[in-house]
Amino acid sequence: MAVSTEEQQLMRRIEKRLMKGIVDYGLIEDGDHILVALSGGKDSLALLELLARRARIYKPRFTLHAVHVVMKNISYHSDEDYLREYATSCGVPFMQVETSFDPVSDTRKSPCFLCSWNRRKALFTVAQQLGCNKIALGHHMDDILATLLMNLTFQGAFSTMPPRLVMRKFDMTIIRPLCLVHEADLRELAHIRGYKKQVKICPYEHSSHRADMKEVMELLEQMNPEARYSLWGSMSNVQQELLPAEREPDLGSTPGPYAKERKDADG
Repeated sequence: MAVSTEEQQLMRRIEKRLMKGIVDYGLIEDGDHILVALSGGKDSLALLELLARRARIYKPRFTLHAVHVVMKNISYHSDEDYLREYATSCGVPFMQVETSFDPVSDTRKSPCFLCSWNRRKALFTVAQQLGCNKIALGHHMDDILATLLMNLTFQGAFSTMPPRLVMRKFDMTIIRPLCLVHEADLRELAHIRGYKKQVKICPYEHSSHRADMKEVMELLEQMNPEARYSLWGSMSNVQQELLPAEREPDLGSTPGPYAKERKDADG
């Protein structure tokens, strides 16, 4: 079957952004054994295909293992046969593991955090068993920018999901090779490839603001078509001297009238 010009252009665009992310952030090195977290969504399916294609090229030389984590206490219908066949078609071995969490056991954290963290712990465990030194997640540019906006809005923190994160406690590195790839391109790729959707019915989805932040991102891009690039660039262009900073305390002076209020506010 002939590949259309549109598909060729799409793949060139995606692979160019994939390689730029890998090179700019040093995500993959010679000899890496990478666990690909295969959720079954379009992003992780695309990630596996793209990395498998790169693994067949001589440098850098790396190997892959696809792992799907099932959260037993959330209605999520995984087609294990489809995921296994898909991974096999990419030339990548596949494994499925199960885990769960109890939202009643830790009320300090949201169910979304507990679910994500327990999935991540399961991936760490399997990665160590398989001898992997890195875990590849399917977060794309839109995910990372949405997280930046969420953290600014709800946490008061200028932070997001980094392309590369060293987890020293687990002796593992998390990488996000799709960090510079646009979700719109992945959506188009999923349509062309005919990826099969997994069925998820999450009881906690209503409490997440991620979809809201993607709408905010769309509004920003209506005002400025280059908004996503401006936001991305801001993360490496922090002008500290133009940000508010707490005044250094003068140990020899009398506390000002607002000292007690500030102490009370700080707890």
